[in-house]
Amino acid sequence: MKRKYILRAACLICALMTVVSVATVFNAATYRKGSSGQTVRQIQTKLKNWGYYKGSVDGIYGSQTVEAVKYFQRKNGLSVDGVCGSRTLAALGISSGSGSSASSGTNNDAYLLAKMISAEARGEPYIGQVAVGAVILNRVKHPSFPNTIAGVLYQPGAFTALSDGQFSLEPEEQCKRAARDAMNGWDPSGGAIYYYNPDKSTSSWIFTRETVAVIGKHVFAK
Repeated sequence: MKRKYILRAACLICALMTVVSVATVFNAATYRKGSSGQTVRQIQTKLKNWGYYKGSVDGIYGSQTVEAVKYFQRKNGLSVDGVCGSRTLAALGISSGSGSSASSGTNNDAYLLAKMISAEARGEPYIGQVAVGAVILNRVKHPSFPNTIAGVLYQPGAFTALSDGQFSLEPEEQCKRAARDAMNGWDPSGGAIYYYNPDKSTSSWIFTRETVAVIGKHVFAK
């Protein structure tokens, strides 16, 4: 008799877990061919601004949008399926729709920032990692750059980490902390909007910028 009740209880638990799993899937917004609306328009706008998409920003997820998403996924170390699920939306800096919009957006920004800090400043002193994050945030506020973290990071030619594969790697825990400190207002860069390694830089123009700080191997400039 006891065994019978135990089996019934186990079946009930499995059923509940299935319901929760299904609910989770439906709550996580996913955009694919045939989708339409404002979020699709956001996806198209970001991809167009960053040079991945050549079509019209019409809010309709058609074949051109699918190919643009695949191109973006391929360049950023994501699964290449042409579908904007939670990971692709996070890489684009768009809230997935699960949880509160403000909280989700902040978490996405922090993760993207941590990925770039890890890619560009791995092995640098902690204060230097925070400074790299601060430069990215300073660019968001500067009129010469895109006004979102994702926009700054994916601006064509801005960061070599996007082309050499470093950005696709999972960020180190220390870099996640550095991203949070930068987002909370710590700016060891002194308001810089550029940084470079003088031993590796091939741009003569960057050497003409005003130096405001030197931390580790990076020079921070305005």
